[in-house]
Amino acid sequence: MRQIILDTETTGLEWKKGNRVVEIGCVELMERRPTGNTYHQYINPQREFEQGAAEVTGLSLEFLADKPLFADIADGFLEFIDGAELIIHNAAFDIGFLDNELSLLGERYGRMRDRVQVEDSLLMARQRFPGQRNSLDALCKRLGVDNTHRQLHGALLDAQLLCEVYLHLTAGQSEIGFGGDEPSQQTTAVPVFAIPAVGTRPRVVISEVELAAHESRLAVLRKKSGDNCLWDYAPL
Repeated sequence: MRQIILDTETTGLEWKKGNRVVEIGCVELMERRPTGNTYHQYINPQREFEQGAAEVTGLSLEFLADKPLFADIADGFLEFIDGAELIIHNAAFDIGFLDNELSLLGERYGRMRDRVQVEDSLLMARQRFPGQRNSLDALCKRLGVDNTHRQLHGALLDAQLLCEVYLHLTAGQSEIGFGGDEPSQQTTAVPVFAIPAVGTRPRVVISEVELAAHESRLAVLRKKSGDNCLWDYAPL
């Protein structure tokens, strides 16, 4: 069985508002074992980021300016995932964006579910841990997956972490192995790129503009966690 752990990053929350995919990351599994085969691509969205979205990913239009358009990478991407089962955290979000990208290229590309099966790991986590936070970060902490290097969202890095989380969710820790046959109690995903640590920031007075930007960023994080965020819970 061939499975692909997939994650995307986008310019904003809704493709219906014209937002586009800016990054795709995939990790391949064969018979529930990571093969070491991955797919990673940055994409020029040809539009601005929504406020807060660029902060979450650390990406910018300047960085993406010389990257290919989705039209240029579509065939290679579809060849990589064709016929596989996709494992996606909050799958409706990513599939909606990818279907929109394909629709912009014409009817001959069809839709994602014409080519692949889709499994939503967020729904799986909610069934196993009802009433608890089930964002990727929360699941990493709960299941013992090291995500200390995840300071920003990155499609391939998040796909690597989700791969470990998914294997924990579906089979337990003893079957996980990113490069060895011996079972381990905790595995560590390899960072895709180094992200400089952010030092302690001094306290500042928050303006209305800064508060609006902060709320926009929280909206992006709520989306990525499936609206299951600790700060939205009532105090005990």
